[in-house]
Amino acid sequence: MKIRIENLNDINRAARQFIAQLPPDTHVIAFYGSMGAGKTTFIKALCEELGVTDVITSPTFAIVNEYQANAPLHPEKGEAARVFPIYHFDFYRIRRLEEVYDMGYEEYFYAPDTLSLIEWPELAESLLPDNTLRVSIEEQPDGSRSITSLA
Repeated sequence: MKIRIENLNDINRAARQFIAQLPPDTHVIAFYGSMGAGKTTFIKALCEELGVTDVITSPTFAIVNEYQANAPLHPEKGEAARVFPIYHFDFYRIRRLEEVYDMGYEEYFYAPDTLSLIEWPELAESLLPDNTLRVSIEEQPDGSRSITSLA
């Protein structure tokens, strides 16, 4: 998967394209990128496209925010709209893996019918499910962003 975001006006189109390309068993998405690359902004657009009506903010201090989606995760497959939880994690402030254990990560990463979106997943890499979709968000010299799935 490779998606280009020309500017902020283009981000919701990119989010729709991203959702349409999600593998059917995707429940955890790990976002890699430098500070300011646009991880939180893109996750906000994903949540909006999935029908979240709450105010979407970075969970930097809370570690995790929970939202309720009200849209199909796989509309291209004929899936009907449904309510399901989205967990938005920001592990930037996590310093020890034990902190991720203490928050009960299994209840989030392995729960059926949920979607976990993780910023700064590097420290928790060993805890991510095998089918985690790993994507990189990079700022390009012209100010656009590229979203690329990692192998």
